[in-house]
Amino acid sequence: MNLDLYKQIYLVGIGGIGMSALARYFNAKGKRVFGYDKLKSDLCIELQNEGINIHYTDSVSCIPDFIKDSEYNTTLVIFTPAISIDNQVLKFFKIKGFDIFKRAEILGMISKQSFTIAVAGTHGKTTTSTMLAHILQQSGREATAFLGGISRNYNTNFLLAKQGNILIVEADEFDRSFLQIHADIAIITSVAADHLDIYKDKDDLDLAFIQFASQVKEKGLLLVEESIAIDFSTPEGGVKFSYSAKNKADYFVENIRVQDGRMVFDMLALDNMKAIVAKKLKKDIELQMPGTHNVSNAVAASVVAYYLGLSCNDVAEGLATFKGINRRFDKLIDTEELVYIDDYAHHPEEVSATICATKQLYPLRELIVVFQPHLFSRTKDLANEFAISLEGADDLVLLDIYPARENPISGINSQMLLDLCNNPKKELCSKEELLLVLENKDIDVLLTLGAGDIGSLVQPIKHMLN
Repeated sequence: MNLDLYKQIYLVGIGGIGMSALARYFNAKGKRVFGYDKLKSDLCIELQNEGINIHYTDSVSCIPDFIKDSEYNTTLVIFTPAISIDNQVLKFFKIKGFDIFKRAEILGMISKQSFTIAVAGTHGKTTTSTMLAHILQQSGREATAFLGGISRNYNTNFLLAKQGNILIVEADEFDRSFLQIHADIAIITSVAADHLDIYKDKDDLDLAFIQFASQVKEKGLLLVEESIAIDFSTPEGGVKFSYSAKNKADYFVENIRVQDGRMVFDMLALDNMKAIVAKKLKKDIELQMPGTHNVSNAVAASVVAYYLGLSCNDVAEGLATFKGINRRFDKLIDTEELVYIDDYAHHPEEVSATICATKQLYPLRELIVVFQPHLFSRTKDLANEFAISLEGADDLVLLDIYPARENPISGINSQMLLDLCNNPKKELCSKEELLLVLENKDIDVLLTLGAGDIGSLVQPIKHMLN
């Protein structure tokens, strides 16, 4: 299928982080881009400022007439699985017989035309892919990149290479969409129990990752985090490496420490014979993003950069200048009197890692954590794990569960989760009540966590604290 033949692109659910990156891609390619979303988010406003037409009412009347009347093969319609089956705009395009594809299918088509680096994993995808994109950009080795967050270095979730054929994509396991991608290089950062509303169980999830890894092209590279207990096959004619920030692996780190709010570490690699003595690649690498989990992401990005021919100095400079991603350990206030950090963490392993990173930076200070659980099914399946991950909070505030695409599940709510938590101080709070609750607390270090609409409270909280 030749995407270049389409004159117009219409995206249903254009405001999502993945969909908006596609909108920017086609807009940069000179296509006329249109879309619908139910919320006029800041990201949607940015897209409109870039010349993309968006409407916010689910009505066929809002679709431009020339699109409704266009020949079926001149307009490509892309939708996200988050869109309801009752969406009137999407129904219209289906009835009229337009070419309609999921976002993942289009991403798979784009990847076939490129040297594709796919980053998969239940967590770590966005940080790793954005790190890698920045390392390449910083070194002069450009890549087109579809990112799952807004890079602070470039203030966008999409980068378009002026030259070269390297493509960086996040390979999302949700809805098995990563199976659309056949990568030249694949990274698997983690495989933790998640999306059990989609997968039958953890074994089913593992099988999907095995299939994804098996699709790495001949002579390709498969890079796997060392702790993942799955026996992935080596690509035919290619190589498989392990990496770790905690244990010895093909690529690993030593001497991790915190200096002036940065992570500092040494990068090492075993030789091809897996010798006991490892070769030190680079000492005193600096990373602005805190936490051992981000050091692990940095190792993965570094290995791929080395594989592509970049020098150790190029990689180290890229990591040192990487500013991070919006809503990934976003330090909004950082003073001796008050610290406020916001993070997208919504899985127990992510929550635990972010709390640990915060404690690592501020070991002697009291930590208040505000957490918005994401999805009834995830809360139900991982309730005990969430309770354990939240134990690091000295004071825990739970918001109501953000439902996203789901209907409520009987007996599954934030009170149920709170009852499992053993924090010294804990309480429930509605989103509307949060600012008042925080006003009445003596805040030292505040951490807000979640992938739902808690992000809309970040600036009001910052304004209140300032």
